[in-house]
Amino acid sequence: MKHDPEVSREMEQSSTNMLKDELRLSEEEAQKKQQRADLALLEAKRMTSQYQKEAEKCNYGMDSCEEAREKAEDVVEEQRKLTAIWELRARERGWREGIMRSHANQNLE
Repeated sequence: MKHDPEVSREMEQSSTNMLKDELRLSEEEAQKKQQRADLALLEAKRMTSQYQKEAEKCNYGMDSCEEAREKAEDVVEEQRKLTAIWELRARERGWREGIMRSHANQNLE
């Protein structure tokens, strides 16, 4: 069998075209993967932002609850002080807890 230069050239050109096609397909696939990665990154950023907003709302709510709890504690403490003052005054005037309860029960009957 003789070596035909025309056949060799066609085979070489065919191989080159196949490599070009393979390279083009690989490039297209890489671009598609990059697009998917970019979309995934955008979605992750969006989710992160959403979670951050939710966390901020939660922190704000916690701060509000903490402030309300502190105010309630202050009110309770003030009420305890007032109760102690009034109880002291009542005791100074002869009030005793057991006696007042028995009088209250007699009035109810």
